[in-house]
Parts: sequence; structure tokens; C-alpha cells
Amino acid sequence: MKLLMLFMSVLRTKGIDMRILVACEESQVVCKAFRAKGHEAYSCDIQDCSGGKPEWHIKGDVMEALHRYDLHWDMLIAFPPCTYLSNAGACRLYPTKGNLNQARYEKGMEAKKLFMALLESGFPKIAIENPVSSKVFKMPVHSQEIQPHQFGHPFTKKTRLWLKGLPFLEPTNEVKPEGPYVPAGTGRKDRSKYGAANRKGGDSINRSKTFQGIADAMADQWG
Repeated sequence: MKLLMLFMSVLRTKGIDMRILVACEESQVVCKAFRAKGHEAYSCDIQDCSGGKPEWHIKGDVMEALHRYDLHWDMLIAFPPCTYLSNAGACRLYPTKGNLNQARYEKGMEAKKLFMALLESGFPKIAIENPVSSKVFKMPVHSQEIQPHQFGHPFTKKTRLWLKGLPFLEPTNEVKPEGPYVPAGTGRKDRSKYGAANRKGGDSINRSKTFQGIADAMADQWG
């Protein structure tokens, strides 16, 4: 038994068979990508998962899951809510020039508080994903920016990564973008140019899902 425990310790030291928490993910796209590589990954969200693997899902507060006494996490990958932080909603944050929507700003600051708690959680490997945020929130400097078309999906959707203990995510399959996945227009621009996921019809869940090519790259390169 001692020899087996020593062997498992060596494997974990080499980054094999890690235990990974994928925070704020109900789709389980990233969770399942790491599972396919042999890692013990769990998604975590306050809502039920839609990925078809509830046995790999922790429903509840992500901060509680992070600090459960019976679990040791080797890596944290997080997709904290960005609705009130994203620069895509700037026209709602500033309904008129120079006029800050105080209620929306306060919700954005609450979202930043969760973001910072995840970023500063102290785990050896951390990756936090978020879109470009409004400058008023003074988010920390990101590590890199990636696009779906760098990973086989013909869209633009600038995404930022904050990394600790992990290398930059390298592009795997560069393709020509056909257009934006979700255009920046939120009421002031041409609505005829919406991408694959629009802003109407309650499509927010679809818009926020991680592209499969990016999830596979995370599992391949960080797993």
C-alpha cells in the first residue's frame, strides 16, 4: 500500500491524474476534456449541469467547493460571471455619456470580488477566463488574449486569460474567421450582423460556453 501511495504521489507530481476544479461551468465542456485525458475533473456551478455528467458536477458555491476539507485541488480553471464586467455592456454601464449606472457598477464590483477571490485562491495552477472588461473596474493585467479562430472555430471572440503556474495556451488550428461570434453591438450598432450566438432569446448560456477547440487545447497543454 505504501508503494502504491508513493507511486500515485510521483504521478501527481508529474501532472498526471490531477484533480481539477472547473469553476462556474455548467456546460462541462472543459471538465469532460480533462476527463478524456484521464484527470479527475469536476465542474462546479450554482445551477445544474447541462453536459450530461452530473456525477462530475458539484452544484453549489464555488468558494465552498474550493475549500472543502476532503478535497485537494491541483488546478483551478474558472469562468466567473462577466455580465456586469464585460466591455460589451458599456452602453448599459454608461446609459448616457459620462453618466455611470451606479447599480450596474456595484454589480460589476461584486463580480470582480469573486474574480479576485478565485485568482488569489493560492492553488499551484490557476487559469481564469473573462472577456475584455470595462476600464472602470480596473481589473488586473491579463496574461494573454486568445481567439476561437486560433483553435479551429471560424469566429472572433476576444477572450482573456489570467494564468498562474501555467504556460500560455498555444494555438492549435488557425482558421480564417467568418465573423464575430457575438458582435460588440448592444443596442447602438447594426443588429443585422449578429454572429452564431445572438443577444436575444435568452441565448446567454450558449454565448458563454467554451469552444471545444479551446477546451481540448487546455486539456492537452495543461493536463
